[in-house]
Amino acid sequence: MAESKIKEGVTAPDTNELNLTSASRKKSFNLPKLLRVVFLTIGLLFLYAPIVSLIIYSFNGSKMMTVWGGFSVKWYFELFADKQMMDAVLTSLIISFCAASMSVIIGTLAALVLVRISNFKGESLFALFITAPMVLPEVIVGLSMLLLFVTLSQLIGWPQRGMVTIWIAMVTVTAAYVTVVVRSRLKELDYSIEEASQDLGAGPVKTFFFITLPSILPAIVSGWLLAFTLAMDDLVITSFVAGPGSQTLPMVVFSSVRRGLNPEINALATIIVFIVSLCTFFYWLMRVRKEKRLRQDMKLAMQGK
Repeated sequence: MAESKIKEGVTAPDTNELNLTSASRKKSFNLPKLLRVVFLTIGLLFLYAPIVSLIIYSFNGSKMMTVWGGFSVKWYFELFADKQMMDAVLTSLIISFCAASMSVIIGTLAALVLVRISNFKGESLFALFITAPMVLPEVIVGLSMLLLFVTLSQLIGWPQRGMVTIWIAMVTVTAAYVTVVVRSRLKELDYSIEEASQDLGAGPVKTFFFITLPSILPAIVSGWLLAFTLAMDDLVITSFVAGPGSQTLPMVVFSSVRRGLNPEINALATIIVFIVSLCTFFYWLMRVRKEKRLRQDMKLAMQGK
């Protein structure tokens, strides 16, 4: 008993020391937490302060960007009355939609070739050619596409510079990004599921549409949205391959900014931010409802057991 008391007395820590160490730990943890909050605030301000100021000045009644002329929505009405701007928006939407759709088809097929038909002759060269537009400067890509279209136009009379040439150039660039996104998803996919489908009598085509395609559908949607955004936002390559009557939205905005700041551009940017925010909110709401439904199903399954 005495020995146990001696051991307990030796090994038992002092409560004052414990309080001091816990207080010092709290102080040491508070400083990094404060720094994280400060850095996060600075980062958010750096990212979103220009967007907030742009939205505020879209309701400015004065045409001068540095002078507040009162609250007004006249620039939104002038924006919708500007035929050149509306034609550019429509042109950009058509080209971006078509380019993103074709990029999804080409990128998905290229990803299937690289993942499912691996170790074929020329695999490295094929992967290099597919992903080359991602690393090449846009000036080089735009100039090379221009030379290609001019040569083809002189030889066979097609294509003429316009929406078609912009669409081809955008597909060339954005297909590389779709390939990378879909390829990463295919590498994570369990191939035994496809083998089980084929063992049960499903052919390769049916297996692809009923097993593989639903599994990689989120990656395909992500690739389509990425391709649409890149095609909608491109200026450098489009400036090389565009024709006289095929000005896209970035080209019109850039030429307008070179002549001076136009409040219509603020109104247009505000509308784009609002549409993107609305789509993001609905996507988040769908994800929350899906997760809630999944938790309810798991709870019912556990209760059934």
